[in-house]
Formats: sequence, C-alpha cells, structure tokens
Amino acid sequence: MTGQRETQETYLTGYAEILAAVAGTGRRLTRDELEDRRRLGERAAEAGHSLRGLVRLHLDATRADWPNGAGGGPEATRNVLAAVTQAVDAFAEGYERAQRLAVRQEEAARREFIDDLLYGRSDLGRLAERAERFGLVLSRAHAVAVAQGPEAYDDTAPVTRLVETALISRFGDRRVLTATKNGQLICIAPGDEDDVLAFFAKQAYAATDGSRVAIGRPRSGAGGVVHSYEEALSTLELAERLELDEPVVRSADLLVYPVLTRDRQAMADLVLSVLGPLRDARGGAEPLLRTLEAYFDAGCTATEAARRLTLSVRALTYRLDRIHQLTGANPVDPVHRYTLQTAVIGARLLGWPGQEI
Repeated sequence: MTGQRETQETYLTGYAEILAAVAGTGRRLTRDELEDRRRLGERAAEAGHSLRGLVRLHLDATRADWPNGAGGGPEATRNVLAAVTQAVDAFAEGYERAQRLAVRQEEAARREFIDDLLYGRSDLGRLAERAERFGLVLSRAHAVAVAQGPEAYDDTAPVTRLVETALISRFGDRRVLTATKNGQLICIAPGDEDDVLAFFAKQAYAATDGSRVAIGRPRSGAGGVVHSYEEALSTLELAERLELDEPVVRSADLLVYPVLTRDRQAMADLVLSVLGPLRDARGGAEPLLRTLEAYFDAGCTATEAARRLTLSVRALTYRLDRIHQLTGANPVDPVHRYTLQTAVIGARLLGWPGQEI
C-alpha cells in the first residue's frame, strides 16, 4: 500500500511549488502549468489509477502544505483554494481525456475484431488470441443470432445498449459477445448455451418493437462463427420470402427449404407445371395460392383454413375444387397433396407469381 502511494505521489510533481507560488502572488496557473497537470492526469489514467483516489491525494497534499501557503491570511487562503480548483480540474480533464481515448481505441479494436471474425478475415491463430480479449474461446462451438428491426442500429444506439445491458444483468460474465453489423443486432454465444440466444431474441424483439431474430446452428472454430452468422442471415432472408409469422426462426428448423431451392430450375419447372394453370383463374393465381397456403398451414383442416382466410367453409371448398379443376391435382387427396404443397413452397421461395421464373 505504501509503495502504491509513493507511485501515485509522482502525479503530484510540482503541485506544492504551485501552491506556494500562488499563495504569495495570487496569480492564476499558467498555461504550461495547466498542461503539465493534464499530462499527469493522462499518465495516471493510462497507469490504471483511480481518479477518486488521486483527487483525495491532491487534497491530502493541500492540507500538508497549507501552513506554508496560508501565511498571508484570508487572501492567501482564497488564492490557494482557487489554485487547487484549477490544478485538480486540469488533472481530471487530462485523466478523462485519456479515458475517452482508451474507450475509442477499445471500440475501434472491438469493431475491427467483429469485422474480421464475421467476414472470416485475418490469421486464425491471431484471431483466436484477439477473441480471448473479448470473452470468446474460439476452440469451442459457437452459435450466432441476428436480429433485424424496423431500423438500422449501431453500437451506440439505445436499443443496442438496452439489449446488451439485459444480457449482462442476466448472465454476468458468461462468454457472450454482442455487437452490430450492417444495422443488425448480433449475439455470439457458446453453442451449448441456447438459453443465452433465446434470451437475446426475446430482448431484441421487445426492444425493437417487433424485430425478427434468426439463430444459426452451433459450429466449431473461428470459421464456425462465420458459418453460423451466414446461416442466420440466410434464415432471415428465407423467413421473409416465406412470409413466416414467427418472430424467432432457427436455421435448424428450415433446413429443408435450401434443399428445395438447390436446383432452382427444377423447382421453377415444378411450380410452373403444377401451379401455372392457376393464372387462368378469375383474379389470377394469387388468391388460390393463398388458399392453398392457408389450407396446408391449417393441417388440411377446412374449418380452420376458412377461419384464417375469413371465408365460409363452403367458399373455401369451392376454391379447392377450382384448384383441382385447373391443375388436375386435388388438395384433399394425400397422393396429390405433397406435390401441391412442395410447389406452393417453391412459389414463395421464387417469388412467383409476382416474379417471372
């Protein structure tokens, strides 16, 4: 403790001489003296000393030197107090300046690390070393969640801070990293801690007034983080194209859809072959396509599908019959149902009939 105090006292260099000079003359601190105080404050911040303790040290030094500086009576006392105010204020200014610079440097380093990690740049060994600084152990499997809200967010946005604070309050120092990328909120967590990502999704949904969150599958290594992130992005896009209502979608639950679209031309042929005749219906293909979607989403229960479409069961049955007449495939027939449902999914994935395929 004594050694620490002796080290801290180096930041008082010249302080007693300033008080003595000011007490006798009543002058203000010179520009050079103020800049010296600021530099000492910067050095103290860089060394990791507490500002509160250093201010107390200045006050202790003032009391120790007070008899020497107060010989001139009340006037000298006022001069000394004014000098103390100037000196401590300049010291604190330098300390805070160093702190702000350190924060900016830390944010820049964090942003650079996030960019390198999510884009798969930089040497993997070096990336793993840098990851430790931000709480990640890249030898473990990680999963990435991406939240997309109604507006773009950056690291300083209130929504970002709100979600990050909630995660820290709930999970403490678990190895979790939150950030933003391309206006989206991102959470990287160990792959075996799904509760973290689920909580992130809940907080992001609440904070952004209805965002959609996609969660990629856990993958190992630095490259695994990239894969999980890209998978989450693809899942967000897929959920939008499929017009899914769920606020949280998991890549693992939608694996069948990328398989279906792997051969785009084959899927396009299926859609046009099976559903193309619907374009001849009054009002075009869209109303009947919506009818098929609702029917399949309702588990092929006519009553529930009619409710979702705000139709009578009779009207729904008429539409299903019309689809049968136009396409030759009967939605209520299990033999035809799979082909029709696959074609409906393909239509949504390809944007048909709004887009030509």
